[in-house]
Amino acid sequence: MFTYSLDNKRYHTLNYYYRTTFQQKVFKVSLNANFTCPNFKNGNGCIFCLHGSNDYDTINNSDLIKQFYEVKNILEKKWPESLYIGYFQANTNTYASLSVLKEKYESILNLEKVIGLSIATRSDAISDDCYDYLDELNKKTFLTIELGLQSSKKETLEFINRGHSLENFKEAVLNLKKRNIKVVVHIINGLPYESKEDMLNTVKFLNALGIDGIKIHMLHILKGTELERIYKEKPFPILSKEEYIDIVVEQLRYLNSNIVIHRITGDPNVQDLIAPDWLIKKFCVLNDIDKEMVRRNAYQGDKC
Repeated sequence: MFTYSLDNKRYHTLNYYYRTTFQQKVFKVSLNANFTCPNFKNGNGCIFCLHGSNDYDTINNSDLIKQFYEVKNILEKKWPESLYIGYFQANTNTYASLSVLKEKYESILNLEKVIGLSIATRSDAISDDCYDYLDELNKKTFLTIELGLQSSKKETLEFINRGHSLENFKEAVLNLKKRNIKVVVHIINGLPYESKEDMLNTVKFLNALGIDGIKIHMLHILKGTELERIYKEKPFPILSKEEYIDIVVEQLRYLNSNIVIHRITGDPNVQDLIAPDWLIKKFCVLNDIDKEMVRRNAYQGDKC
């Protein structure tokens, strides 16, 4: 069995990480604090993005506490002893005044059985005051910052209208790491005109930065996005399931074994999805990645 797994996975699972860190079941509860996104506000946003957040784009006007308990009350019926991490997932969750951030973060932190926060944001949306506040939070709770990168290829960042440079991203990671704040990074495989080598270079770049975790997504084209318009006007190749699995397995092999794998496939809204349709069968993709790692006798970090 791989060192960092409790269920015969050959990569460092989030379940293993939480279980060994807290000795009990931990759940992340997704929250929408109705933040916006500087890239979406100042322009058209990333070309793949629907509402400023590709993974959690539904506007939720309900109270944060209400959102939290709607999920917690369901989970507690099966796992009464579980602990919780408030996951500020929708849009850019440091893009507000410090007073607003404190009010929203601490309203969740003050709840019973909440042992930490996971905050999704952008590298160009963390002010100096915010870094100082995150440093304070990190000293009193289990804090993780999630940063979107998508690709380490500069031409790709420009093409997808990412809105920040690779240098800005690197600076943000280093600023967080020097404060001992855990960093999880999102990347996307299958971005237009990228090669397999480009995608492997992205994880090699992140390896060198010493990140703590990663979320690997497959590019999916959603209705109403700029990416849909580009795809319809000039279709570009989309990775097949087999190509995606091949790339993910090789990416895992190049990642340090101590990097936690938070996600290895996307989870699009079926109603908005244009392509690829194979993403709908999420668990088939996950199982096929496991099978391919066994077939290759591959483990996370064995090429690192």
